[in-house]
Amino acid sequence: MITEIDETTLDSIQNPAFRSYAGRYVEIYQDFIRQVQQIGLDFDSPDPSRKAGERTAALGKRGAVARNDGKSVYLNSISPGCLACKTAVGSHTFFISLKCHRNCFFCFNPNQEDYEYFRENKRDLVAELQALRLSGEHVQHLALTGGEPLLHPAETIQFFQQAQQDFPKAYTRLYTCGDHLDRPTLQALKDAGLDEIRFSIRVEDTETARRHSSSQIALARAYIQNVMVEMPVLPGALEEMKAVLVELDRLGVFGINLLEFCFPFNNVEEFRKRGYRIKARPFRVLYNYWYAGGLPVAGSEEACLELIDFAIESGLRLGVHYCSLENKHTGQLYRQNSGHKLPKRMYFSRKDYFLKSAKVFGDDIQAVKRALDKAGDHDYLLSEENNYLEFHVNRISALKKLDVEVGISYQVIEMRDDEPVLRELKVDAATPGAFRLSTDV
Repeated sequence: MITEIDETTLDSIQNPAFRSYAGRYVEIYQDFIRQVQQIGLDFDSPDPSRKAGERTAALGKRGAVARNDGKSVYLNSISPGCLACKTAVGSHTFFISLKCHRNCFFCFNPNQEDYEYFRENKRDLVAELQALRLSGEHVQHLALTGGEPLLHPAETIQFFQQAQQDFPKAYTRLYTCGDHLDRPTLQALKDAGLDEIRFSIRVEDTETARRHSSSQIALARAYIQNVMVEMPVLPGALEEMKAVLVELDRLGVFGINLLEFCFPFNNVEEFRKRGYRIKARPFRVLYNYWYAGGLPVAGSEEACLELIDFAIESGLRLGVHYCSLENKHTGQLYRQNSGHKLPKRMYFSRKDYFLKSAKVFGDDIQAVKRALDKAGDHDYLLSEENNYLEFHVNRISALKKLDVEVGISYQVIEMRDDEPVLRELKVDAATPGAFRLSTDV
């Protein structure tokens, strides 16, 4: 068992050197919270009754599948593209431009690098695909997103034609709101081998707009093998979302991706007006993640899991997949941390793809060092500057006879001056008697 160290659990650490060390990360997290509050949004209050893990386990007993350490939960079926997202190996997503004719208040594209430039300018995707082919990488998944790709229909079709030519075995998908789809475009996309199309729809749309989306989805089913919807689940819109699921099931779509709704660091007043609050602890491990979605909004995760429950109760046939914000991050962590030659004290976690190690502090160092030496394990690091002894997590259970508190260190590899460097992000707490390597890290 691991105890997460935050402002509520820090004082439970008895070892003063460990408590002081862990306190640095608690203060970093609290400073992050204060910075977000200055933007103008409040955080939700911690609620012990909101236990997503318990709800996920209950759904699992009723037929849902939890994957990626519970960050992803689905019923009936899931897109191959979503399965690949876990590690993102062999998976690439492109955009022609970031131009879009819609004005979704929750859009996170303004967070993208060079957003203003790419609202007006286009990328040469044919050249980018050819460069990818020349790299020799084994490519399994290719996607085109935006902006709205079908504001550039010729380039969209050309992208999938080139993808079919350069990567004939790759699974391809297109993200669109569907407003600009017509039969000639769908036929061209089918001829170019498009495997999947994902529609973005909005619960706040008018009845007329919703009927239009349904008709476009129905039209796409006549041409594209896998038709899906992908949309964030807004807190307070549970009944509307249930109606969406029923309608999509009637249309016979492959499935729906329910995304954890996020605040994208803009349109603060729109979020405040709707009464949205940020999840009490938005990141389990605070880091500069590449995915630009923002911060998870309180209540969205609960609504997503409730919708899976509703799909079970209603006997719906379509695939229903909950994709959490954390689920979006694991591909980055895998690519960042895998494939490196690691110090022998480091452990590459298959649970969440962080690099992990064990640390003991202050007065506990010498007793643990003697135990490791006696066992013939000298692959440890003694840091006199930071007053800790670092060793492999597989040695924790062997310290059961010692009355020590162990820190579980979460680290990533970052490239600095073309050299891989370990960076620690967080420490949690464990005791040798309660620690289980197979489940805890």
